[in-house]
Amino acid sequence: MVFKRLLGALGVGGPTVDTVLAPAPVRPGGTLTGQVQLEGGKSDFEIEHITLELVARVEAEHEGGESEGVVAFDRFTVGGGFRLAEGEQRSVPFSVTLPWETPATQLHGQSLGVVLGVRTELSVAGAKDKGDLDQLIVAPLPAQEAVLEALGGLGFGFKSADLEYGRIGGTGQRLPLYQEIELVPSPPYARQVNEIELTFLANPGGMEVVLEADKRGGSLSSGHDALTRFNVSHEGVEHQDWPAIVDGWIKQLVEHRASYGPPVGFGSPAAFGPGSHGHDGQHRDGHRSGPGMGTAVAAGAAGLAAGIVGGMVAGEVVDAVGDFFEGDEEEEG
Repeated sequence: MVFKRLLGALGVGGPTVDTVLAPAPVRPGGTLTGQVQLEGGKSDFEIEHITLELVARVEAEHEGGESEGVVAFDRFTVGGGFRLAEGEQRSVPFSVTLPWETPATQLHGQSLGVVLGVRTELSVAGAKDKGDLDQLIVAPLPAQEAVLEALGGLGFGFKSADLEYGRIGGTGQRLPLYQEIELVPSPPYARQVNEIELTFLANPGGMEVVLEADKRGGSLSSGHDALTRFNVSHEGVEHQDWPAIVDGWIKQLVEHRASYGPPVGFGSPAAFGPGSHGHDGQHRDGHRSGPGMGTAVAAGAAGLAAGIVGGMVAGEVVDAVGDFFEGDEEEEG
């Protein structure tokens, strides 16, 4: 939670805003609740709109290399149309539904190092100001958790997780970003693949599980990527033999020779924060691990959570997103 005075468009002496999110993690497609707490400034203000924006720190790969930026992936108007008197304190409750493709930020309470935030914006007398930025904690869906636990039980290790800007071709992806969870192969597959990348694309009826293998080259061939896609229902998760199902996926992936085309990029470089250079649709190696995250082999009922080391603490996550926004504001000014 960050309490930040509005010193930009509203000027010194303007109202302040503090958004308080419900403490429990929310799941993709679930309801995010909280309150926007306002305190009046040195005069009366007409609050036209209170808007919440879901934001994510993403990576983009292009010919020039790799860059980072912040992308908004959903937006909600949760209040407005009232006068905030001088010094008045007012709380505006809200309840909004997260997109089904919202990335998970933790597994069994362990941070994945993925940066998501909720930015609060006030619109006052035609002026807009970014007032507050809060960490958004998202737990995986039951089906996602089951797949990750099965992978951990099969001996796959967690390497890193990040958010990529762009689309995965041939899928029903809706958001302008997707999450990649990078895994170290279990011993039976270590000679065939360098690593496996996992992406969940959930929807109200189920989810697509996208697996990509960075395959090792043989004596007569060079290494190349292979990608396969599977559909999973949200229903009956607890009745499935997930280790057998997931092991079958991996075997099919390793044998698979075809792959989808590269992701199609979204928008222009302006969609990113400072230091970003857009996206040309490349989808290859070179992802950066989250701070403090190393390679480990997960096992047992906790699945890959046993292999997650370090990650960002809450304050570091908020600061990381805040740094981008402060840069945005300087450029806009």
